[in-house]
Amino acid sequence: TEAVFEAVEKYDPVLGAYISTFKEQGLAKAQEVDDKIASGGAVGGLAGVPIVVKDNMCTTFGATTCASKILENFHAPYNAATVEKLLSADAVIVGKTNMDEFAMGSSTENSGLKQTVNPWDTERVPGGSSGGSAAAVAARLCFAALGSDTGGSIRQPASFCGVVGLKPTYGRVSRFGLVAYGSSLDQIGPITRTVADSALMMNVIAGHDPADSTSVDEAAAPVCDYLEKLDEPIEKLKIAIVPEFVAGADEEVQK
Repeated sequence: TEAVFEAVEKYDPVLGAYISTFKEQGLAKAQEVDDKIASGGAVGGLAGVPIVVKDNMCTTFGATTCASKILENFHAPYNAATVEKLLSADAVIVGKTNMDEFAMGSSTENSGLKQTVNPWDTERVPGGSSGGSAAAVAARLCFAALGSDTGGSIRQPASFCGVVGLKPTYGRVSRFGLVAYGSSLDQIGPITRTVADSALMMNVIAGHDPADSTSVDEAAAPVCDYLEKLDEPIEKLKIAIVPEFVAGADEEVQK
């Protein structure tokens, strides 16, 4: 955790991935996890893992700005359901990440607070609207992140930054505490370096939440073990390709 904060202090002034950091709280949580392990106590599935969340998810610690001057000093009275699940899994939330203001954009150039650049080429954008989360993961300024996706806002910046992004099936992950862009489409999901890491994150954040009326009842659709699913055969899976989606793309991209 200390190494992550050191990296953020060194590199984020250029990248602009973070809106806020929680150093005192993060180090205290990391010490709490270390103490649990040392005493032989049980720890959660993300014990000690430094994680960031997009700044449109409510937290009682730090402001929830949605990258807007309007909410620059807004402090939520409760945590988003996904934030609570991360904390219950003993994750260390080290900060909140930049985004297009109120998620209205796809490049993270439209933040009201700062611009995020792509860690692979600082002359290029990281995508958006979860560009801060994707850039932080790609730059190794955290181990995993949460983003939100309406029409590509997890998947597109993950692609731009060379990491893994997953938009879960609608209703699988609670949206309680998310400042919505499009409530009928929004989903919270992971951005990670590997598919296995995304599966691990899904094992923590997925599940029914009575506080979210669009959350799927687990009796109707039980939550699987996503890590176990990675070992299942894929021969019968089908992938649909819509040619119009790549029309006009560079030849290199089309190939």
